Amino acid sequence: MNKTAAALIVAAGRGTRLSDPGNRQPKQYKLIAGRPVLSHTLDAFLNHPRISKIMTVIHPDDTALYGAAATAAECTVKDKELLTAFGGDTRQQSVLAGLKALEDTGCECVLIHDAARPFVSETVIDGLLAQLDAGADGVLAAIPVVDTLKHCEEPGQPLRTIDRSGLWAAQTPQAFPFKLILDAHLSAAEAKRNDFTDDTGLAEWAGVSVKLSEGDPGNFKITTWQDLSRAETQVKQAPMNQQNRTRPPLSELLDVRTGIGYDVHAFEAGDAVILGGVAIPHGRKLKGHSDADVVLHAITDATLGAIGDGDIGSHFPPSDPKWKGASSDMFQFDAVERVTKLGGRLAHIDVTIICEEPKIGPHRDAIRQNVAQICDIPASRVSVKATTSERLGFTGRKEGIATLASVTIRLPLSENE
Repeated sequence: MNKTAAALIVAAGRGTRLSDPGNRQPKQYKLIAGRPVLSHTLDAFLNHPRISKIMTVIHPDDTALYGAAATAAECTVKDKELLTAFGGDTRQQSVLAGLKALEDTGCECVLIHDAARPFVSETVIDGLLAQLDAGADGVLAAIPVVDTLKHCEEPGQPLRTIDRSGLWAAQTPQAFPFKLILDAHLSAAEAKRNDFTDDTGLAEWAGVSVKLSEGDPGNFKITTWQDLSRAETQVKQAPMNQQNRTRPPLSELLDVRTGIGYDVHAFEAGDAVILGGVAIPHGRKLKGHSDADVVLHAITDATLGAIGDGDIGSHFPPSDPKWKGASSDMFQFDAVERVTKLGGRLAHIDVTIICEEPKIGPHRDAIRQNVAQICDIPASRVSVKATTSERLGFTGRKEGIATLASVTIRLPLSENE
């Protein structure tokens, strides 16, 4: 008999090896094909028929980022429940927090997965669940080690070849009967053992017998910038029917619409301004409830205007404290999703930034590339210009920055409109 199953996604880490002064978001919220890494990971479990609940363990500072990732995720299977819990200082503590939050949900087994592995396949999940259904106490998704392994005690010492036969590289998900893995985590916490790097290692310490299930080389973990680039390539090269969404050719979208957006923010004390998601060093920053990204705010309003769907304030009101300090790319993610759900695509973005300072020229290409990535369109379809107001008005007095944006979208032509 098939057991009820939940997924526990660990997404509370900071991802220091992918840190970037211009974009301090943790790696699980960086973009692949215009969507946060976590949204791709959520897709895998939201669209699996056996997974009824998805518990994502997040950092307390990432509530708004998680909300944007969850909004960007796509679900084609009904009756899914998205839950969240706040994690701890270590992965082990975060998993325990998630397990405790799942304790009263009635799930018989749980698949624990890293948020930074966005390409876990249905086949891998099926293999884990099949072994749990057959009575396994623990199952590890893994792939055989194919590279020759060398051991060296310290630099300069002779190498020793390690026999790789029987060696496997661990992946996630790692799957367990729910109560068994919760008890194991509680026992480790009570014993003050907080040094386990994965859940099968903790389970083995607790006396649990863990079996192997075939993993997938494509189910890699994003750790470095090279991994992020590989992930971007993997999404773009996937056959269209294997991608999370199919996009109609622009030539088939005959309803062409344009929206205009305008935004302005004043300066306040700070050390950088954020424009188009790019942090530009400056003696001041822009004042606002979110990160005050005047460029993305104008683009979002223009995108919403093109589909006649209100404005940024109606969807993300500044009176709501959950948007305090939020990264503005999540607002545009949401706007792009609204276009996508109408069967449309963004076709072109034209931005004019109006300010006396900072100088935009040296950062123009970075802004253009980042806006293109956020909006999931080629950079050739994004124009970023800058001008001054000839020292007139508030921008001329160096009191703030204004932006005007024009967004062109294309939708299916409806005979009923």
